[in-house]
Amino acid sequence: MSTTTTEPAGTVATALAHARRLLGVDPRLAAEQAGAILEAVPRHAEATLILATALRLAGDLPQALRTLDPLSRAFLQSPPVQLEHGWSLAAAGQTQGAVAAFRRAVAAEPDLAEAWRGLAEALELVGDEAGAQVARARQTVLQIKGGVRDPALMAAAGALVDGKPGEAEKALRALLDTRPDDPAALRMLAEAVARLGRQEEAETLLVRCLEIAPGFTAARQNLATVLYRLGRSEDALVQLERLLADEPRNPAHLNLKAAALARIGEYAQSIAIYEDVLARHPQQPKGWMSYGHALKTVGRAADCAAAYRKAVDQAPSLGEAWWSLANMKTWRFDEADLAAMEAQLARADLSDDDRLHLDYALGKAHEDAGRWARSFEHYARGAALRRAQLAYDPERNRRHVARSKAVLTADLFAERAGQGCPAPDPIFVLGLPRSGSTLVEQILASHSAVEGTMELPDIGAIAKRLGGAKSSREPSAYPEILADLDPDQLAALGQEFLDRTRVQRKTGRPLFIDKMPNNWAHVGLIALTLPNAKIIDARRHPMGCCFSGFKQHFARGQAFSYGLDDIGRYYADYVELMAHFDAVLPGRAHRVIYEEMVVDPEAQIRALLDYCGLPFEESCLNFHENDRAVRTASSEQVRRPIFKDAVEHWQNYESWLDPLKSALGPVLTCYPAAPEF
Repeated sequence: MSTTTTEPAGTVATALAHARRLLGVDPRLAAEQAGAILEAVPRHAEATLILATALRLAGDLPQALRTLDPLSRAFLQSPPVQLEHGWSLAAAGQTQGAVAAFRRAVAAEPDLAEAWRGLAEALELVGDEAGAQVARARQTVLQIKGGVRDPALMAAAGALVDGKPGEAEKALRALLDTRPDDPAALRMLAEAVARLGRQEEAETLLVRCLEIAPGFTAARQNLATVLYRLGRSEDALVQLERLLADEPRNPAHLNLKAAALARIGEYAQSIAIYEDVLARHPQQPKGWMSYGHALKTVGRAADCAAAYRKAVDQAPSLGEAWWSLANMKTWRFDEADLAAMEAQLARADLSDDDRLHLDYALGKAHEDAGRWARSFEHYARGAALRRAQLAYDPERNRRHVARSKAVLTADLFAERAGQGCPAPDPIFVLGLPRSGSTLVEQILASHSAVEGTMELPDIGAIAKRLGGAKSSREPSAYPEILADLDPDQLAALGQEFLDRTRVQRKTGRPLFIDKMPNNWAHVGLIALTLPNAKIIDARRHPMGCCFSGFKQHFARGQAFSYGLDDIGRYYADYVELMAHFDAVLPGRAHRVIYEEMVVDPEAQIRALLDYCGLPFEESCLNFHENDRAVRTASSEQVRRPIFKDAVEHWQNYESWLDPLKSALGPVLTCYPAAPEF
């Protein structure tokens, strides 16, 4: 970047140096100084850049952009001009424009770390997580290169840039053997193991890193993200508040805060944050999608659909946004939507994640139109893509059932009678996804004594901790360890569950629901640690339940559902273990058969309330009038009266479901009873 001037060079240089110093002290004075230079030397490029920067720092974004736009067009290859243009566009919410400007900056100067940082932040906002990850890694490489020039750190950062976290981990562990307190290496190792799926280990490394370097902002941001992924939203919020104290308008921090607040049921705050961020950064398709999720949960269906529409308009290839529309269940696509989704699927550069979500969305669209063959084709393709991404082993589940039956005997429960935490607060609604469990939850949450929460991860987290395995490849001590726990330990575990879930309780109602379906695998843990808790087994016809699960793309946690054989075996394992508990703890769990609820809801609701020790209330029959937040795929459906059309819906697909029938075996023919195991 150069400029022509008739002023004495020394005078201009001195004035420019003074203006640059003022930028960090008083941006308004810097703007005045730059303006004075421009009066003397019109169109002076560096003075114009300082003026634009000062205007941005002073908060006058419209004027900053009016100053920068012509400068940016004139100096497309100037790294400082494109960098400043990127920051101003980002601050003004023009995220796509910011991405382009930062890309121009790094193209002109590949070693400009600040431009890579800006690009990473902008790409995160537009939902390009893979691109943001690469940009962050490039930034790290350059920061190291500009600092200690450590070859080991450089090699590890290069491996992360190349998408090889395993290689990065090896190099970083070797470095930490000699320098165990190196914060840069600890943070980078945390990133590597997080990419490898070891979030708990990443947390430990980041905590250590921040003990050594409390002001390491990037590490704190990583820690907040890891804590959120681990389901520890309260802990994530603590870290986010520290980050936001320094950067109160940082959209990435605010988006994560909104997501964490939604996880703990603070929907009003979450929605308000999304609205504020989207007003300032409207070009943010994943932000609109997350906002839509929050709106869906509180029942604002029209606003939710509009938010999802905004996401697909901004990013037509964002498969998850199309699927989010389909997953409203009551939404119907038109022919233009189908053509748009098919056009995206035809792209060779589409990611597998976008592709599978589009397949699920098209499966639902063709299902609604009664085109069963085309619908199944898309569902099967989406499920196959998702199955290939997961390391699911059905034998692990089979072994867990066998081990549970061996250790959780009638004698064990008799010996532990009267132990555990006596609180009667929890009502566990469990079974399989798509079994009618959300309907049961909605009915119970319509009672004046019961609060609905969400699918809580806490029982599973406690079980995982008891097992002691750091990964699925390591042997677990669970469930056998349950037989070794003394009365104090059992009581402490029950109390821990109550303490962990207290954040989800927003009312003074004495009872609350945990609707995590996977808790059927932990009925023994629940019975031993919370002997007065209620356990409700929501069960649906195996063909209807399993096929409904197969054609549902779950956000997380249901890896068994992406193969007809897998989900059939999982259902059979579930029936077997629940039959065992029926035998060793008779009457402990109450079973609700979905088809019976549909035929005679009042009788089934009365029996359900009797089991819970609750008096009948008419509001439970009118559950669809309850405006509580519902955080499952059935959120729209349970806001309508009970409908019968889903009971036999699977029969439209029966000709493709032989693998499911074979996997279910006698569980199918004996339903609703259980076969002899």
